[in-house]
Amino acid sequence: MPTFSELGITDELIKGLVENNILDPTEIQKKSIPFLLTEGTDFIGQAQTGTGKTAAYGLPILQTIDTSSSKIQALILCPTRELGQQIAKQLFRIARYNPERIFTEAVYGGAPIELQIRALNRPTHIVVATPGRLIDLLEKKAIDLRNIRTIVLDEADEMLSMGFKDAISIILKQTNGSRNTWLFSATMPDSIQEIINVYMDDDAFKVQVDIKNVVNRDIEHQYVSCIDVKDKFNTLMEFLKTQGKGRGIVFCKTKSLAQSLAKQLAAKNYLADALHGDLQQRDREKVMRAFKNEKVQILVATDIAARGIDVDNLTYVIHYQLPDQIEYYTHRSGRTARAGKKGLSLSFVTSTELVRLKTIESDLGISISKVRRS
Repeated sequence: MPTFSELGITDELIKGLVENNILDPTEIQKKSIPFLLTEGTDFIGQAQTGTGKTAAYGLPILQTIDTSSSKIQALILCPTRELGQQIAKQLFRIARYNPERIFTEAVYGGAPIELQIRALNRPTHIVVATPGRLIDLLEKKAIDLRNIRTIVLDEADEMLSMGFKDAISIILKQTNGSRNTWLFSATMPDSIQEIINVYMDDDAFKVQVDIKNVVNRDIEHQYVSCIDVKDKFNTLMEFLKTQGKGRGIVFCKTKSLAQSLAKQLAAKNYLADALHGDLQQRDREKVMRAFKNEKVQILVATDIAARGIDVDNLTYVIHYQLPDQIEYYTHRSGRTARAGKKGLSLSFVTSTELVRLKTIESDLGISISKVRRS
């Protein structure tokens, strides 16, 4: 198994990786870093969340930044503010020991644009942006993308499902020329294929990580049989009584269920709150801050809203409703068992949902064991 050093990463960046407990390259990193470092031309990586994508593209970007120039040289587009903040933070941490400082700026909606414009007036090498806010900055002529060498579309399928297709097309048109495009996506729907066909080279280098290789082995997968939908709440109450001060996320498919479930939990004196797509950015931040500061013990979330959540010491994840996409099961489960700790991924299923659960089990190559109720 190759080391980061054997993949071509510098000692200074490796020091930053080690400090952040990133010791061995993941599958996507092994397959992409050598190419992105040496060739760097158009690249398509199909890999789920939790596979180490940020370091896969981040290390080659950090290593090839020309620090003698103060111009923006790399642009990373991502679907949500939380993910943008997380990417910028990880790049900063990894590059901490680089001999010359690399400046990364994250720009996103829901924050004062004037402050972001002021920040971009300082030397900036890498910009991490949500598409909507980047369009705002371009319209104000507050950002110069003429020197961009690399543009990364991270979680491209999520950006398109959130309605950013037109914004992405405008950005790709404006940066067209000598830049390379690196696209990372969990799935490859037709809309992604259109972007690949229009804006990327025909001979773009492709890498795919087998979905079975991405499930964290420190997660225990279990399920509980429920009589019907109403019985799921009783099951949740039984489970929470066993958890003491343990913290976790309960995943639902709809905003309305996330809201009503959070209210039901609060009525039972649990410190619970909901995170879903209808929340204003200000309210989203308030909920996330409370969860990170342990003022909220149970977060009830929808899949899109939970993108980019990075909270330590979560003991469990509950699939109150099974996700429509298998990738979402991996993404949800990956919120627990972080930094070498153990975690539990627990599904509540009715008899009609059991077939779906067995499909997830088979496709991911994992064992989901049945738990008897007391």
